[in-house]
Amino acid sequence: MNSRQRRGVILLVLSALCALAAFAGVLAVIRNVESKVGEETTAYELKEDVPAYRTLEEGQFTKVSMPKRWLPETAVTDLSGIRGHIAVNPLKKGSLLQSDMMARRPQLKSGEQEIAIMIDAETGVAGKINPGNRVNIYATFDGEQRSGGGSGSGSNAGKAPSESRVIVSRAKVIDVGKLTPLKDDGSRDERTRRRERDGVPITFALSTADAQRVAYAESFAEHVRLALVAPGDDAEVPEEDRTYTLPGDK
Repeated sequence: MNSRQRRGVILLVLSALCALAAFAGVLAVIRNVESKVGEETTAYELKEDVPAYRTLEEGQFTKVSMPKRWLPETAVTDLSGIRGHIAVNPLKKGSLLQSDMMARRPQLKSGEQEIAIMIDAETGVAGKINPGNRVNIYATFDGEQRSGGGSGSGSNAGKAPSESRVIVSRAKVIDVGKLTPLKDDGSRDERTRRRERDGVPITFALSTADAQRVAYAESFAEHVRLALVAPGDDAEVPEEDRTYTLPGDK
């Protein structure tokens, strides 16, 4: 082997050694990055803003991957855990979903059933009623036409006075839906239609008797309104205060 060949072999060996050194350097960088980042895991971000106390649904979130070591301990990694939960505060688009952002929706007790009705947003304590609250449900009824009993001054002809009634006292709210335009069925006067532009479906947990009262009021009352009960107030509305008429006001 002449000197030129020896130089060629040496250069080849040096090139191989440099390649090995570069490969080792790349591996070291990769190991360093992996040691800092670690394995990745699944998390979920909000695709849209979610108002407080709104029921959480899987369609509101998008799956993302991020290093496990950077993930908060409270981060939700399985969307099956959101079923039956509501947002406890307003949630912003792009936020990482965490367990302390939600709470379990109020549950039915034995003997209770769910019933949902549309409540006018303006007259139904809009934005202040949340799942878990207690409310008094009021209904106002137009006075009924009385049958005539003669043409004299003692006749019973005319209308009975309109009245307001407490249909249910301390009804438990278990869900509050999205603001929805109220449908006009043609039975409301022009003034009412102008006022009642939006409604909110509100779900209550009620006994069978109270559910029937609410269903009746929704069908036949002029208006159904909600009055928020103060937290810790366990007093029922007294029977003598459940019906009000203007002529009977003292």
